[in-house]
Amino acid sequence: MDAGSQLRNIAYLSIGSNIDDREEHLKQAVKRIGDLELVSIDQVSSVYETEPVGYTEQGPFLNMAIKIRTDLSAESLLQKTQEIENSGGRKREIRWGPRTIDLDILLFNEENITLEQLTVPHPRMLERAFVLIPLQEIAPGIELSNGKPIEQYIEELTGKEGVHKWKSFCGEDVFGHFES
Repeated sequence: MDAGSQLRNIAYLSIGSNIDDREEHLKQAVKRIGDLELVSIDQVSSVYETEPVGYTEQGPFLNMAIKIRTDLSAESLLQKTQEIENSGGRKREIRWGPRTIDLDILLFNEENITLEQLTVPHPRMLERAFVLIPLQEIAPGIELSNGKPIEQYIEELTGKEGVHKWKSFCGEDVFGHFES
């Protein structure tokens, strides 16, 4: 049994970037998450290219999802992901605007969390195919709310926003070897 399987919390994160070099920003974010103490990366989705949502006067995004195991609390995980965003050059000047890296906690165990800085499940994830499609790739059949499977949410979003597989990784360790 590896050390990562002993960590008690399971979380799913969404990662996105639309400022060049987008792929490098994703790689660095995944590496930094994997380097966190008390965090082990279990799965990494393929990378999907999507048109911006909300503020549309910007370039397309690359998006992906990861599954991690951690002994961090949801609040501590949020703090760590925000530190990664900030050190990666994230600027919060325009809501839903361009960003080097965007990290969101989608799910944390099966908990419902409502704090000033954090809401889990992520409050807009069910409206965003660019979040749900990579999540489904690494967690097929996962039930999100009211026992409704993720596939049903995706089906309802089909055609509403363009999500195209940009790079498929076929379950390989896509961004190098993760060690915790």
